[in-house]
Amino acid sequence: MVRCVGAGAVSLYVINNVDLRIMLSSELVRSALESAPDAMIIIDSSGSILFVNQQVTALFGYGREEIVGQRIECLLPERFRSGHIMHRSGYAKQVRTRPMGSGLDLFALRKDETEFPVEISLSPIVDGDLVLVAAAIRDVTERVRTQTELHVAREAADEAAERANQAKSRFLATASHDLRQPLQTLALLNGTLRRIAAGPDIMAALSQQEQAIGAMSRLLNALLDISKLESGAIKPELSDFTVAALFEELRTEFEDIATSKGLQLKIESNAVWVHSDPALVGQILRNLVSNAIKYTQEGWVRLNCSHNQPIVRLEVLDTGIGIPGDQLGYIYDEFYQVGVPAYASRDGYGLGLSIVQRVVRLLGLRIDVRSEVGKGSTFSLELPESQARIEHRAASAPPVGVGATQRAVQSHILLVEDDPAVSNATRMLLKVEGYRVSTASSVNEALQKANENPRIDVVVTDYHLSDSETGTQVVAVLRRVLGPDLKAVLMTGDTSSAIRDLPLDGYLRLASKPINADAFLALLSELLTA
Repeated sequence: MVRCVGAGAVSLYVINNVDLRIMLSSELVRSALESAPDAMIIIDSSGSILFVNQQVTALFGYGREEIVGQRIECLLPERFRSGHIMHRSGYAKQVRTRPMGSGLDLFALRKDETEFPVEISLSPIVDGDLVLVAAAIRDVTERVRTQTELHVAREAADEAAERANQAKSRFLATASHDLRQPLQTLALLNGTLRRIAAGPDIMAALSQQEQAIGAMSRLLNALLDISKLESGAIKPELSDFTVAALFEELRTEFEDIATSKGLQLKIESNAVWVHSDPALVGQILRNLVSNAIKYTQEGWVRLNCSHNQPIVRLEVLDTGIGIPGDQLGYIYDEFYQVGVPAYASRDGYGLGLSIVQRVVRLLGLRIDVRSEVGKGSTFSLELPESQARIEHRAASAPPVGVGATQRAVQSHILLVEDDPAVSNATRMLLKVEGYRVSTASSVNEALQKANENPRIDVVVTDYHLSDSETGTQVVAVLRRVLGPDLKAVLMTGDTSSAIRDLPLDGYLRLASKPINADAFLALLSELLTA
């Protein structure tokens, strides 16, 4: 009786009651094994090698007479042999077709003691009490080499990408500072000239110059914001905050702007808490409110907050010109403005909604827009509700802008700025306003000025100074000399998360460059009354 048994890479014809040596001498069986593409080895339950094909001799470097009759462990590196004996015994108790050492790195040992990676498939051959195992062995050196090269290439690519991101971050930080410096100079010089110039023609020219500086500042801020978002330099910092506090900030910022255009700014808020990045959500809403005011000629702009657990919906509505339905798909494109042809004179640059869309994606939020031409638009932003139930105690801000001139006459300001143009422009503005001004360009110079004149009321310092010095170092050193309640203004063109994380206190204010003269002087006045 003849029957076929076995599976996997090997099938053998086993003849009942016939000696194994006769079975292996069969020309048909031998031919099948010899023609197999892989190295084929047959062992018995004790681990003795009974048969090898030609591919085994070529792969391992042994002749047939050297290897047949030896234990299979002779083909394994020394460190694997004791473990393999246990695995072989376990396989004999539960034989089945399967890969050997699934998930492990397997190695074989040649006659010349060199190791190489292998892949092994096991197939049982069972006839009554006789149990043999056929092992198909494949050299996977090239595959492993390719995988290693791919892994190294991926790691190199990841490292290169990380270096590129770091380079982008450094470039953006440098560009943010260096590009804002000349704008800061222009803004302060404009403020100084408006205070000392006379004549309607000169004032009209200075007014137009102020508008141009403002437009340049807004464009620079928008372009840098987009660059930082695309480079991954901005990382969300999630926290719990109230919609009411955010809406109140927007009221303070936009109420006068809306009123000057004859519009009502309506804000309907509630005390609901949300969970997201408050600074980035504020940036979204500022762009939306600014756009609403820009495109509304009469009527109102309204902020709503509705709560439908677990979603909080913030809406910016207006009675503006509206957006045609066929243009809604383009409103988030860079430099696209509704109804404004390319290269035409424009109010703004069409970057606000592009920034909005990027920030929304970064935060994983959802934004919708509904609009009707001639009736207005509604932008809806959905935020997750916060689980926090903490009472919010809003601190009332001190009065601003009262008696500034009288305080200026009595106040001494130490200005620390390493850019000569910005330093001179700031010094001129402060002197015109009536302040006493001392200047320095480094931590040591600031300390020397403080030792010479300890009656300093406020230090105004740039954040990034030469030789890797920072404004926070200036403030810390001067407070050790002049007292911990020394008032300070930290000026910076850097908008990275490092600036947002600076530890501020009741006597320290942060001013983002470029800041116009009026806002800068108002900040100083507010600080002096704090």
